[in-house]
Amino acid sequence: MHLITGASIPRRTFLRGLGATVSLPFLDAMVPAGLRASAATSAASGPTRLVAIEMVHGAAGSNEWGAAQNYWSPAETGRHFDLSPSALSPLEPYRDYLTIVSDTDVEPAEAKKPKEIGGDHFRSSATFLTQSHPRQTEGSDIFVGTSLDQMFARRFGQDTPIPSMQLCIENVDQSGGCAYGYACVYTDTISWASPTEPLPMVRDPRVAFDQIFGAGGSPEERAARRRTNRSILDFIGDRVAQLKRTLGPTDLIRLDRYMENVRELERRIETVEARNASGEGRELPEAPAGVPDSFEEHVRLMFDLQALAFASDATRVFSFKMGRDSSARVFPESGVDKPFHPASHHGGSEGNITDFAQINRYHVGQLPYFLDRLREMNDGDADLLDRTMIVYGSPMGDPNVHNHKRCPLFVAGKANGALEGGMHVRAAPGTPMANVMLSLAHKLGMDDMKRFGNSTGDFSLAV
Repeated sequence: MHLITGASIPRRTFLRGLGATVSLPFLDAMVPAGLRASAATSAASGPTRLVAIEMVHGAAGSNEWGAAQNYWSPAETGRHFDLSPSALSPLEPYRDYLTIVSDTDVEPAEAKKPKEIGGDHFRSSATFLTQSHPRQTEGSDIFVGTSLDQMFARRFGQDTPIPSMQLCIENVDQSGGCAYGYACVYTDTISWASPTEPLPMVRDPRVAFDQIFGAGGSPEERAARRRTNRSILDFIGDRVAQLKRTLGPTDLIRLDRYMENVRELERRIETVEARNASGEGRELPEAPAGVPDSFEEHVRLMFDLQALAFASDATRVFSFKMGRDSSARVFPESGVDKPFHPASHHGGSEGNITDFAQINRYHVGQLPYFLDRLREMNDGDADLLDRTMIVYGSPMGDPNVHNHKRCPLFVAGKANGALEGGMHVRAAPGTPMANVMLSLAHKLGMDDMKRFGNSTGDFSLAV
């Protein structure tokens, strides 16, 4: 480590300009002088990050025939498992970072009384991170539970500029009632600050970018900055130059790479906005200008935003809703041209189940891009993938019958050593997913949590 001045700079350092507030990535210069000889010390003190990703409509492998084909999870438990038949096959390069948990149930998403029957799509998302049953209402008296991401943010996210962020891919700005007597908010968000406080999710990458890199500026300042047609980095150029004079060669390389990544992300968002404002026909005419028509392009922008926010410690908590229940979106890149919701109602046909498995594989296949980004970014002497816990799952099992049994779930990342990875664990029949969530909460440092949702106890993430 090398710092020319011999003094350390604060970890919470911001470079500010017109409507711009850019947090810095971790630099060697941020390690106090007395600790610079111990890289292990800086690694041990690095914060854990959390990402919770929901993909709606369950999985082909939750159907009896699909399970026999291992369309979601591998046949073998333990460490020697074969991912190739499963929807998780795109994660093979990251198998050592994977903790797969098969066959848990989300009982709180089930109908509790006759008038709730049929409303599974309109209460499922609210149960994913709360593991609690939503009150059936189309009014303001909504009630479900506090979500896991918000419990973590309340405990470990308060000393960051943004305690948590909520992102989504599809339209979730409906209001009032949706169907079967449920308020739309239950399907609009997966993050709940309290049982009665749903948190809005951001669909537009431009809005998310401005939240991360424009914190502290007013909306008017941010709008004025964009009208200049200049990069956000142009407004902090003098501060960057001043900082560079105090840094050693390793930190200079790290800072330059981070700034290049910020600028490249900004360019991509600008390109999307220009294309969508050109007057050409759009596949998503209702979407904001910053939202790409391409699902894959949109997801990658959102993943890059998350990776850069983690690198700068702007926030440590993201929830990411990658789909909307009952969506008719088509994913041609998956090799299947059926709309998503109709494809999920496969009717028990082996061919239709196989098609839905291809869509599942395509969705999971978006994740390696994010894992690559995290592994490329250092945080002390560890990379961000080692620092992060990524929870990916669905509160629905077999979508053809709208059940919530044998729901898909896996965890990626090492969570600062709390997760070993390279493991597949199969739950006993009837095991609540809430048990896994409780154990993950403990891995995240919330050791005093006794229960979560309808949990009945801890769940061992080893065999």
